[in-house]
Amino acid sequence: MDAVVLLGLLVLGIVVLTPLAGRIGVPQPVVLTVYGLLLALVPQVPSPRLPPEVILPLVLPPLLFATTQRGSLKELRRDAGSVLFLAVGLTALSALVVALVAHAFGLPWAVALVLGAVVAPPDPVAATAVARRLRLPPRLVTVLEGEGQFNDATALTLYSVALVAVTSGSVGAAEIGWHLFLEVVGGTAIGLVAGLLARWALARLHDASVETTVTIALPFAAYLVADEVQASGVLAVLAAGLLLRARGAGATTSRGWLLGRAVWRYVDFAVTGLLFGFLGIELTTALEGTSQLGNAHAVALAATVVAVLIALRFAAVHTASALAGRRARRRGSATPAGWREATVASWAGMRGVVTVALALALPVTGADGDFPYRAEVVLVALVTVLVTLIAQGLTLAPLVRHLHVAGPASGDADVRRLRREATAAALRAVEGPGPGVPDRARETAAARYRARLAHDESVVTLVDGGEEGPGLLDALDRLHVAALDAERETVLEARRTGAVSPDAADEVLFEVEARASRYE
Repeated sequence: MDAVVLLGLLVLGIVVLTPLAGRIGVPQPVVLTVYGLLLALVPQVPSPRLPPEVILPLVLPPLLFATTQRGSLKELRRDAGSVLFLAVGLTALSALVVALVAHAFGLPWAVALVLGAVVAPPDPVAATAVARRLRLPPRLVTVLEGEGQFNDATALTLYSVALVAVTSGSVGAAEIGWHLFLEVVGGTAIGLVAGLLARWALARLHDASVETTVTIALPFAAYLVADEVQASGVLAVLAAGLLLRARGAGATTSRGWLLGRAVWRYVDFAVTGLLFGFLGIELTTALEGTSQLGNAHAVALAATVVAVLIALRFAAVHTASALAGRRARRRGSATPAGWREATVASWAGMRGVVTVALALALPVTGADGDFPYRAEVVLVALVTVLVTLIAQGLTLAPLVRHLHVAGPASGDADVRRLRREATAAALRAVEGPGPGVPDRARETAAARYRARLAHDESVVTLVDGGEEGPGLLDALDRLHVAALDAERETVLEARRTGAVSPDAADEVLFEVEARASRYE
């Protein structure tokens, strides 16, 4: 019952605080973390413990899969160098430097490396929330999101190797090499096979609910199978998700695509919100549980770790940006990013969901009884998340505005251009040769696409017609919304009065709502 009460309070916080975060311009993860922290201070609020062994399989697969459904393989390939530098190079370097610092504070080497792996990966959720609201350059958004996808694999690989050392007492070079090979190659192979099997199944299913169920089961199945053979569950989920993103759209029905898109957006929103809200409660528990090093010593370690992570990311990103700019100038090409973009990318290294999940998933026992310094590792990890999330999350937007990194450009023009190209292609297909198609049927279909193309071209003329173009476009959108409201009310009235069957009303209402979603 305590877990149900806590879940209800966290859901209430998400419902109330998410719109508030948008109005005050603060990233939602920051607001929910503060809410969880305040919630934990109320004596009557329960604080049930989650079994560590279920946290990663429960939280990571849906979050990782959801991120793959937002990106583009072409964009990732274009910025592969920057993404790999941050996701692999900087993540591994951060873990090793933090391990050196933690060992200097008295933690054994294996435990220190566990801590380094836990706090190494930044979380892109808060950063990209600010980035999209402020319209940062698309390339910068792609790099931050790509880093957030693949740094988890780097951190989890280091995390699993360090855990082996802690739980078994020792680990050799050959065992580390085999473990890394199995993690990377095995995880990727399992993910590709899982993605291909899912695509095969989706191509043979023709029910939206069943198709969406397959996509929901896929990340959990890929993760659990990989974890069972000691391969990387993160890489398995990423490989399966990226393959399905690139090759799976044609295998699903239109209704399945719409339903799956809506479901995965909600899963990403709900899981992230619940986990950030839970962060504040866990921080209070960890503060009360530290005893071996003493709170002052653990807090000093946490403060040092935060400072090291921020300074290291700042130095690495600016160095890489300067080197990339020098190479670009030698080739006579455009500089990929300047110091302003590098500063924003440096300050966007907030820790979040993955660090929380890794810290809470630490086993309770080690090679010689209790897991050594577990309370201290959890405390440092959660403090790192809290400090970076609040300090950097609250100041990232002002920094972006101060450096004038954000621009007025948006993707609306691309949407209008692509919509016209798709409509023109459809018109050519309808007007082209087709055996056995009566001329009247062909002309009826062509008239529909000619009208749509004429509408799209008139919108472009309206927008580009002068300074009043944006205002006219807003007025046009309001007219469309009013028209859709009239359609919706007509359908609902017909269903209420029984003029049509409920199934017929739902069919038409689905079409209306699909068109209305363009204006939300």
